[in-house]
Amino acid sequence: MHPDTASDPAAAQAEYLQRARAGDTAAFDRLVAPHRRPLHTHCYRMLGSPFDADDALQETLLAAWRGLAGFESRSALGTWLYRIATHVCLRLMAQRPRRITSADHGPPLLSTAELGEPVAGPVWLEPLPDAEWAATAAEDPAAALQRREHVALAFVAALQHLPGNQRAVLLLREVLEYSAAEAAELLGTSVASVNSALQRAQKKVRERIPAAQALPPPGRQDGFDGLLARFVAAWEQRDIAAMSRLLAEDARFTMPPLPSWFSGRPMVLAFFAERVFQTPWRLQPLHGNGHQGFACYMQQPGEDHFSPGGVVLLRLHQGEPLIESIDSFIDPAVCRRFGMPDQLS
Repeated sequence: MHPDTASDPAAAQAEYLQRARAGDTAAFDRLVAPHRRPLHTHCYRMLGSPFDADDALQETLLAAWRGLAGFESRSALGTWLYRIATHVCLRLMAQRPRRITSADHGPPLLSTAELGEPVAGPVWLEPLPDAEWAATAAEDPAAALQRREHVALAFVAALQHLPGNQRAVLLLREVLEYSAAEAAELLGTSVASVNSALQRAQKKVRERIPAAQALPPPGRQDGFDGLLARFVAAWEQRDIAAMSRLLAEDARFTMPPLPSWFSGRPMVLAFFAERVFQTPWRLQPLHGNGHQGFACYMQQPGEDHFSPGGVVLLRLHQGEPLIESIDSFIDPAVCRRFGMPDQLS
């Protein structure tokens, strides 16, 4: 029997569940397919890395396959999967270092002469391509805005400063919108503990995300499209005067896994003039974490092609078309994650 999932999804799930319990791996894949992307995004928020989220999702689905006989359908399949995923992430968090941003690592540099050596290992907060989390169909603008807020770099970075239980509670209650009783059951704790953890988590997140940074600007807004075009022109033409007109006074430039970063328009411009603009570049648009950004390709001396130089995501000023933050991720693995080819003619 092949149920019509469009006309009767409940019957389809029951059929796939029955077949999966009998050992049909294809039926299991069909059963969990609608949950893969949201589960991966949940793991990303918990862990701060799409690569760690890959591991967590794989472990979650393996545990679900092995434990399918014990799923009694008393809760929704998605809830059961989120329970497994959350506990997998909590265990992985206990085994791996916390993901950090450049500001967490140390103060900004006051000179561009030495940028330091890359800090290797699973240390840095890493971006998530929009193609891996964004809705595949049209959705309500308010819902879309909330989804972007809940995957924005500032939000995910703030989460990494929370203890595991607070991180899990905040995501279950505020992002996935489970009740306190449901979250308590998912985590195997009490409602009082959930409510207490939520209050502490909310306070810490508010402290780390100033109101002006809480939401990334909408994908298209008057003035911002022109700003992005001018940003590309300034970078590719290595025009420091044009770049100066695009940056907010408190602009910053980060570049993990290099520990160095720059704060304030004068130092960001010095870095562009003295280091970045010494090399020809080409930029192509991309999107990650709900932010507008660019795949940046650089041309090394003596070469006739451009090679991946990094993934850049921008945080734009809420009130006027200016750039507040340029977060450049120069890890080759991140470039590949965003689909950057090895060479650009």
